[in-house]
Amino acid sequence: MFIDYVSVHLKAGNGGNGLVAYRREKYIPMGGPSGGDGGDGADIIMEVDEGLRTLMDFRFQRHFKATHGENGMNSNMHGKNSAPLVLKVPPGTIVKNAENGETLADLVEHEQQAVIAKGGRGGRGNSRFATSRNPAPDFAENGEPGHELEVTLELKMMADVGIVGFPSVGKSTLLGTVSQAKPKVGDYHFTTLQPNLGVAQSKDGRTFVMADMPGLIEGASDGTGLGHQFLRHIERTKVLVHVVDISETDGRDAIEDYKTIRNEMALFNEELLERPEVIALNKVELIDHDEEIINNFIEGTDTDSEIVQISAATGENIDQLLYKVADLLEEQPVIKEEIETESRVIYRHEKDPDKFVISRDDDGAYVVSGDAIERLFMMTDFNREAAVRRFARQMRTMGIDDALRDRGAEAGDIVRILGGEFEFVE
Repeated sequence: MFIDYVSVHLKAGNGGNGLVAYRREKYIPMGGPSGGDGGDGADIIMEVDEGLRTLMDFRFQRHFKATHGENGMNSNMHGKNSAPLVLKVPPGTIVKNAENGETLADLVEHEQQAVIAKGGRGGRGNSRFATSRNPAPDFAENGEPGHELEVTLELKMMADVGIVGFPSVGKSTLLGTVSQAKPKVGDYHFTTLQPNLGVAQSKDGRTFVMADMPGLIEGASDGTGLGHQFLRHIERTKVLVHVVDISETDGRDAIEDYKTIRNEMALFNEELLERPEVIALNKVELIDHDEEIINNFIEGTDTDSEIVQISAATGENIDQLLYKVADLLEEQPVIKEEIETESRVIYRHEKDPDKFVISRDDDGAYVVSGDAIERLFMMTDFNREAAVRRFARQMRTMGIDDALRDRGAEAGDIVRILGGEFEFVE
């Protein structure tokens, strides 16, 4: 089954907790703090595997959770960092943030990688907080929580040439004629239910990948038929082969068919109309190459595109078609991807802003939210008084205390952060 659009939930690993420990070795008085740092949590990385063609692997598993970092140990020993969780995707996969639609990565090359969810940093052990004023700190940090998000994976097939046209005009027959692909062929509409890929080669040895795009009919851009599922794949192609049934079997109108498909492509993405196009007037053997019919089509469409009269069934003029397609491909520059990167490993995310929001619960309690303060909250060990005092200082430094006063908070009022409750103290 061809799967080209899925939603998955990703949870990167949390960092390991730092340790509170002290040296108690014989003959070493006042050994001092020796709590080690926690290890970093595992990233979630997506990597291109050119052997994959669909997103089928994500159909039955939609939740991925990476491993956490190891906790810090005694004698200042660092906890083990967790190895990243690598998810393989086919070339042409676009990863988007499901919440805001932001494109996180556009993966097109074999073994190209993108860090989609960043693992949390390991918490620092108490030896990291030793100072001349406090040589034996009684607190450590918990590990930073790993990044968690919902993403959509959208596959746009990596084909040089896209074959478009109404159902039953001979697209699959053409692909089967010019390549070793074996698409399903039948004398009824919507025989093809998924894009088919094939490698074509012209007589002079030039090769390129062609894809048969199924299900394009009037209203495809609005979801009619199957076109709304596959129009996205045309965006990757450099050249279009527009197959038209010039014999007008089944009561078709070749001119209207051509205009309708062009209109649907424009409604989906106007840039598609700028792609080089070769019009393949198929089934010419059924009209005995009637020049009047051909001329009527040219005049009725008023097109500047190359036109080739072919018979996909008999192979007539197929070589001429391949030559023209190969020539157009050589003239085309490389289509720029949505995200350019100098590295094979990329990571895009919005840096946590040092901002917070204060709201009120129904019971009158003040609720403080924001990425930075919530991260500090989760990295604080509230079982240790020294850690609680440090968290209070961090809140004051961020300006939360002053902001609460401005909102009318008084001594004794309840303040909540991620479900935890505090009493506001002047």
